Amino acid sequence: MDTAPADPSHPRPRRRTVVSGGVPLAVTEQGDPARPTVLLVHGYPDTHRVWDDVAADLAADHHVVRYDVRGAGGSGAPATRGGYRLEQLAADLRAVADAVSPDRPVHLAAHDWGSIQSWEAVTEPDAGRRIASFTSLSGPCLDHVGLWYRERLARPTPRGLRQLLVQSAHSWYIAAFRLPWIAPAVWRLGLARRWGRLLAALEGVQPRPGHPAPTLARDAVRGIELYRANFGPRMRSPRRRTTDVPVQVVTLTGDRYVRPALSEGLEGRVPRLRRRTLRAGHWSALLVQGPAVAALVREFAAAHEPR
Repeated sequence: MDTAPADPSHPRPRRRTVVSGGVPLAVTEQGDPARPTVLLVHGYPDTHRVWDDVAADLAADHHVVRYDVRGAGGSGAPATRGGYRLEQLAADLRAVADAVSPDRPVHLAAHDWGSIQSWEAVTEPDAGRRIASFTSLSGPCLDHVGLWYRERLARPTPRGLRQLLVQSAHSWYIAAFRLPWIAPAVWRLGLARRWGRLLAALEGVQPRPGHPAPTLARDAVRGIELYRANFGPRMRSPRRRTTDVPVQVVTLTGDRYVRPALSEGLEGRVPRLRRRTLRAGHWSALLVQGPAVAALVREFAAAHEPR
């Protein structure tokens, strides 16, 4: 592991490398390391730069850590599909937390696939030892999703069936990503070049330095393995996952992909659950309303900072 000297008075982010499961992970730190640590985990097909606005706000009074997940940005990629399984992604998260905050649990905030893999970490039996709180945006626990579908199919009601149809329609891309060749070709043949314009048209997100990332086409193709490695097993055999870690679920009212109903039933599995709502889209939450997201994370972390 290599690292640049930590200088809390210097605003420039500091970078280091953490190796997990043989894969080097590019880690970025901001703020005073003596402050409580907030660990931010990005989703698909982003890099740590999607958190720029949130990180800049939080760094005023926190030690803020971000990393490119395996296969994205400056991090390495596993050689096989098995290297993208949730168990390994959760191990990456723990490795980064251990490296940047060895003596104190971290406050975790995650978006999209970053949140999916974070649920894997916070529902492990010893999660409270390393994670003080978790703020989830637009990324459910896949085991919970599998049970959510099964419960509505086993005891169908008009409301439950309507929820299934609506969420399935919004999740069309998952089936597309599991088709061989098609999704990689779409990214390589033009979607990556048009991604910034698409986000601007759909959510009012304007391109900026670092987003979309120059590695987007490569990252998007690699990241398809996240869907192929995890959705089938978790939908076929979902487990009941619980956690004692305090969890804040932020529902984005304009999210085109994760509908609010998908978080129903969490109270029985997450006793220390807090719900918040933000009027934002899937990406505009971070790239347009970063300070609002930072305020939610800051408030929740302060309420659960270990004494």
